[in-house]
Amino acid sequence: MESTSRGLYCVPGDFYIDPQLPVARAVVTHAHSDHARWGCKQYLAAQPCEQLLRLRMSPDAEFQFLPYGEPLTIGSVRISFHPAGHILGSAQVRLEYRGQVALITGDYKLGTDPTCEAWEPVPCHWMISESTFGLPIYRWPSQATIFDSINQWWRACRDEGKCCLLYGYAIGKSQRLLAGLDPAIGKIYCHGAVEKGNDAYRRSGITLPETTYVGSVPAKQDWRGAMVVAVPSVHGAPWVKKFGRCSTAMASGWMAVRGARRRRSVDRGFVLSDHVDWPSLLTAIDACNPETVWLTHGYTAAVARYLVEQGRDAKVLDLRGRNEGDEDATDDVNDDVNDNIVGDVTNASATEGNDSLSGDEK
Repeated sequence: MESTSRGLYCVPGDFYIDPQLPVARAVVTHAHSDHARWGCKQYLAAQPCEQLLRLRMSPDAEFQFLPYGEPLTIGSVRISFHPAGHILGSAQVRLEYRGQVALITGDYKLGTDPTCEAWEPVPCHWMISESTFGLPIYRWPSQATIFDSINQWWRACRDEGKCCLLYGYAIGKSQRLLAGLDPAIGKIYCHGAVEKGNDAYRRSGITLPETTYVGSVPAKQDWRGAMVVAVPSVHGAPWVKKFGRCSTAMASGWMAVRGARRRRSVDRGFVLSDHVDWPSLLTAIDACNPETVWLTHGYTAAVARYLVEQGRDAKVLDLRGRNEGDEDATDDVNDDVNDNIVGDVTNASATEGNDSLSGDEK
């Protein structure tokens, strides 16, 4: 494997994994724009990713999709995809060459999610793992707790005659939010970008509550009591004015950081991420048990230092150009994290972290 200006390159297979520029052959972990680049000639991805990838890529591109766990030999490399739990169709990439196994996790989370298959451990010699939320301060509340809070907020707004605007990335986060909403509270509407993602999820067999495209609603619609799921970029834009009195909220892992909600200028912040938190990251590494861990994206140096002090061989891998496609990985609120926390990361024990992980956390 080589880290190049175009991305992570597999030399014996002559393909790139999540390339950062257009290439001839791209192996894609999932359909977010920072991993699936427009303009490649050939795309190889997991079968459940098909609808989302076709939605985003040129129809002139060549596609090949593999069921999870089914191997394919490219050159002298045996490749297979395994569930990553990040979004629908997200996959870890397993590469086997001359008896050695490398695992590229892509973005992933542990725990349950009704909109995608759950992450599974893949034993390997080398593991390239994201570390977007690689600090002990990031410990996600249970999914059930978060959705209870979101639905309580919606009920309260309905009773006050307000409309709810809930922001999440158009593909993945929004559909997970929709799956956790209680449609008995009121009617659910979606921004156009979210609705396109909904269609792709439904075509893939994922059950979502009934939604209505905002653009199809008459101009004088009464929005009181409604839930509108929209992309973060519309916040503060003229588009929002049509909803009248409303309460706004952001769903993101960065909402765990003090000051994040203020920076976003929203009324509520819900800690819901599609990436591993600190205890989940350590759990995943232990489960895959690699000889060497390479960390990418996020607090790479802090995680590598902690793992080395725990007796693992860990290094930092610089993959530039990542994460603009997922607001969980782009928010600048991590500036609020005190540098001392990074320095003190080794004070948190792996055992303590794993104790806080339950089946419905991610």
